[in-house]
Amino acid sequence: MQTLLETLRDVAPILFLLAFFKLFVLRGSVVNPMRILRGFAYVVAGMVLFLMGLEEAIFPLGELMARQLTDPLFLGVGDGEAEWHHFGWVYAFGFLVGLATTLAEPALIAVGMKAERISGGAISAWGLRVAVSIGVAIGVAIGCYRIVTGTDLWLYIIAAYVIVIVQTFAAPRRIIPLAYDSGGVTTSTVTVPLLAALGLGLASSIPGRSPLVDGFGLIAFASVFPVMTVIAYAWCSEWLEHRRKASGGGE
Repeated sequence: MQTLLETLRDVAPILFLLAFFKLFVLRGSVVNPMRILRGFAYVVAGMVLFLMGLEEAIFPLGELMARQLTDPLFLGVGDGEAEWHHFGWVYAFGFLVGLATTLAEPALIAVGMKAERISGGAISAWGLRVAVSIGVAIGVAIGCYRIVTGTDLWLYIIAAYVIVIVQTFAAPRRIIPLAYDSGGVTTSTVTVPLLAALGLGLASSIPGRSPLVDGFGLIAFASVFPVMTVIAYAWCSEWLEHRRKASGGGE
């Protein structure tokens, strides 16, 4: 019941805002009010179930996996003896979690379909999803390494954005906006809860790490690295296209 009340509190301002602009700014009547109310009820029910699922399963599972992967018995070392290179399974798990969750991200699927249709097939929806997913996977793996080593987040983020800026100057113009948006669509309903749980679990399990200071930041990695991989995907696509045309011209 508390989750339902909190969800209604959070969603109600959106409904009131839309109703205000429709009735008092645009001065138009509401078409199919019962259909709108039914849709609003579906949204509230979906959000309540989603939040309950996070609390009951996603967050505990992510934290449990992080604790088990960093257990000294699993690592085969004594307490306080683990070095960064002992956490290979943590990096692999972070990579695979980033890859799998991003491939299943509804927002990315929608963006990929739109991009393929608008570009007339020049941009493949599946290729875009794979490129973004690989970027998130690499970012999460590096983010896990940062938590393990305890190094400063800003060093990685500044270095990553420097690379993105350099790539932007050499990237095809048509891919730049899509590449930057690709970083945003990864931080959505599926990816964020799992990455937050993984980061907090790692920071809570590794001695000397603070969940508040070190536990957050994986989502930042998941946002910037897909920009790099989408631009790289565009480069590869153009190179393959030029090669195909050259081979056709030679024949």
